[in-house]
Amino acid sequence: MLQVCLNGARSPREHHHLPVRPEELAAAAAASVAAGAEDIHLHPKAPGGFDSLDPHIVAATLRAVRAAAPGTPIGITTGAWTTPDPQDRIRLIRSWSVLPDHASVNWHEPGAEQVAQALLERGVAVEAGIYSGTGAEEPFLNSPLRHHVLRVLAEVSDRTARGAAGTAEALLRRLHPAPAPVLLHGEAAGAWPVLALALRRDLDTRIGLEDTLQLPDGQIAADNAELVTAAVERMRARQSS
Repeated sequence: MLQVCLNGARSPREHHHLPVRPEELAAAAAASVAAGAEDIHLHPKAPGGFDSLDPHIVAATLRAVRAAAPGTPIGITTGAWTTPDPQDRIRLIRSWSVLPDHASVNWHEPGAEQVAQALLERGVAVEAGIYSGTGAEEPFLNSPLRHHVLRVLAEVSDRTARGAAGTAEALLRRLHPAPAPVLLHGEAAGAWPVLALALRRDLDTRIGLEDTLQLPDGQIAADNAELVTAAVERMRARQSS
């Protein structure tokens, strides 16, 4: 499965086609699904470009993206930077009037289990974000919720082309045996080496402007769809080899 990560915690100043407003996210999602993405991850954003879990912003974003990419699962972030106090995050989750299909919970952040539980109680599937170098794999593998998550996001924080794949291998070893399907991905210069490793391991993966602005040849991608197209080409090459 290939997920597209449309924007992340980035600012629009970082890329001229970074989608922020609901209509921009909808257009980016539609183009990415047409290019081959099977799942969508996005960060709802306030008008100023900041990530938000506000129920009105979440609802407007999800309605627009669902209309543009009907039938494609949509997930959003619940990262602590959106709302630092876990209890405030839980309160916002409980106030959502439109629900995503899934939401990511970073297991190294305070209150992760409580945030995940609040999502599950609302019928929202959980992606357990396990960042390399945080030690989050241990509390996750010991969590009573480990068998209730949709997938494990194995997130490689080594941003170097040289080191990311090795860091990813080490993270996968620490997560073994994972209690749910693993989606492995990297970021910055490490994004494409980690994607190649995910394909070799037959793991789910993702690509998009959240993770990298660059195509495999180092050129700046025009948009999310161009990144997805490059990833799909690599997937097909792998399948035919």
